[in-house]
Amino acid sequence: MAKTLELEFVTEFGKSARLSVENPKEPIEEAVVKQAMEEMIASGVFTSANGNFASVKGARVIDRNVTEYEIV
Repeated sequence: MAKTLELEFVTEFGKSARLSVENPKEPIEEAVVKQAMEEMIASGVFTSANGNFASVKGARVIDRNVTEYEIV
């Protein structure tokens, strides 16, 4: 099972932008995630094709299960 923490931002143009973090440290604390996202916005380092990050929109954890079958 693989987990991904997906961070969603609103850009300066009102569009959505996402960053994904593979295998995030658990347990995930909402307050820590929000603070980190606000620091990313304040730093101005991250940008997207839709513009600079302007505000926090949300975050979610995506669990992915992959079952491989050997077909002979």
